[in-house]
Amino acid sequence: MIEHAHAVILAGGSGTRFWPASRRARPKQLLPLGPTGGLTLIGATVERIRPVVGLERIVIATGADLLPATRRVLPDLPESSFLGEPVPRNTAACIAWATSIICRRDPEALVMVLPSDHHVADIAGFQRVIGVALDAARRGALVTVGIEPTRAETGYGYIELGDATGPGMRQGRSFREKPDRPTAEEYVKSGRYVWNAGMFFFRADRMLAEIARHLPAISEGLAGIERAANVGAAREAEETARIFPTLPSISIDVGVMEKVDAFEVVPASVGWTDLGSWESAWELAEKDSDGNATHGRAVTVDAKNNLFYDLTSGEGGRLVAALGVENLCIVQTDDTLLVVPRERSQDVRAIVLELERRGLRDKI
Repeated sequence: MIEHAHAVILAGGSGTRFWPASRRARPKQLLPLGPTGGLTLIGATVERIRPVVGLERIVIATGADLLPATRRVLPDLPESSFLGEPVPRNTAACIAWATSIICRRDPEALVMVLPSDHHVADIAGFQRVIGVALDAARRGALVTVGIEPTRAETGYGYIELGDATGPGMRQGRSFREKPDRPTAEEYVKSGRYVWNAGMFFFRADRMLAEIARHLPAISEGLAGIERAANVGAAREAEETARIFPTLPSISIDVGVMEKVDAFEVVPASVGWTDLGSWESAWELAEKDSDGNATHGRAVTVDAKNNLFYDLTSGEGGRLVAALGVENLCIVQTDDTLLVVPRERSQDVRAIVLELERRGLRDKI
């Protein structure tokens, strides 16, 4: 384990592109998507970093309404590990709040912030990257991990790299929003850009100082919560519920990282995937000789390159029989069946919006 290292795992969001498996009460981080050995995505994230920080130094930041479900899938974590945001306020407020609590527990804390719903194939390599990033954070740097691109991806943000600052480290020049196709192709061709994976590493006191400098309203709100914590847990909970909804809703990228004087990047190639759609679940899954990936029971005849995913609760699930179909995602739950071409899986959120429009909120 790395001395004074703590982790904040961001576990909010709904993952609408994984509907109907992902619902408001069961977002995608609580699902066993991808090759996780049966673990949920958030469970796999915890296991990746457990050797680095230990269970007692992991904080799960999620919505207050998701606390019970999140605790159920992470039974080994202590009660003190779970923070429930009263309302969503984007990543800056969430990270600042979690960092403030960690700093209260350990004034010398080094903090890593990780999404809860990504897949990493090379776990040993990822742990080495974490070590490099935390070493840089220990000397006071603000650090992010950038994924070396394997294609011209328009669905990710990018980070522009500068000169080397040490072994395995580069200066960060700028954050770039999701580009169009020609721009993405130019980024990859140049070799000067990496994907922004939403991972951040810093000394807790350094980040809190930057929050105070660039986002004073958040800093002032946290100060109010800290004063209440000095009175007692009940008072802290009361003030958190009152103050948190008043905080600005802004991402840590825009609110802090794009404004700091300097930041550093660890470029990494660790088999990282942002599980963003059923297409990505198919890509990562084991497949038969016809390219079909099955989670549950399926019988196929002349069917190729399909994903069959069963989340029904009955013993053994429902059998899916597929004849002469190709390149589909077929997902079933107790109350819903989704059939969508794999190439359109990014558009599943359109169904969620249509359900909302029709007032079918019990299906969302």
